[in-house]
Amino acid sequence: MNANRALWEKGDFTRIAATMRESGEALVRDIGVTGGMQVLDVGCGDGTTAIPSAQLGAQVVGVDISAKLVDACNARASELGLENCRAREGDASTLEGIEDERFDLVMSIFGAMFAPRPVDVAKQLVRVTRPGGRVVMGNWIPGDPTLVAQLLRISSAYSPPPPEGFISPMTWGVEDEVVERFAAAGLAREQISCERDMFTFLSPGTPSEFLAAFRDYYGPTMNAFEAARAEGREGDLQAELDALFNEHNTAASGTSITAAFMRVTVQR
Repeated sequence: MNANRALWEKGDFTRIAATMRESGEALVRDIGVTGGMQVLDVGCGDGTTAIPSAQLGAQVVGVDISAKLVDACNARASELGLENCRAREGDASTLEGIEDERFDLVMSIFGAMFAPRPVDVAKQLVRVTRPGGRVVMGNWIPGDPTLVAQLLRISSAYSPPPPEGFISPMTWGVEDEVVERFAAAGLAREQISCERDMFTFLSPGTPSEFLAAFRDYYGPTMNAFEAARAEGREGDLQAELDALFNEHNTAASGTSITAAFMRVTVQR
């Protein structure tokens, strides 16, 4: 199986996505999704941004590498009566079957950043965007002190070394890398902007219970725990992440944790 597909078929990312709903809804409003707009959501998951875009009246196509998440997105759209939202399997590096210059907005929020071959990803995102349209990406920022960057940093320290030639997904959170990739897709520097933005996770449980969802259902963290367990270091990883989640929680009851990301906007 494709390694990226295997990562996102693992566990059940819908458990994490459920805590991201409010920020997903706020983001699509903020980036200006409107009725009648043609939207492609790459790495759509179970619809964190695809569903609210459809609720605003856009015609939405979702693409995800995971068949499980495609099914979950389509199930949510059906339950909500959204005939204008349909997800399909696909790879961000190729976007096979997606027509050239079709979409007014191509977005990928914490999705395409995990696909291999980042230059190919940038070229595909540009290819399917109509002239005058936009690409909007949300990418985690390496070294950022907030939750997700630290979660992935800690997890990688307990995981086996990546294969030769591996390009970290976190490089999508480095402005120079982003500019270089979209330049390879034929765009000028002035067409690309990057800004730091925030995304909030909300969960009714305690921070430790929220961490348990990442440990049991989020592919990268699951892999880290498996590797740590094999080396007798599972307790160390658990303690380090438990401290991280509790430190970043700002809610008096339940969990509210905000994480920084880079919002990339590309004007086609």
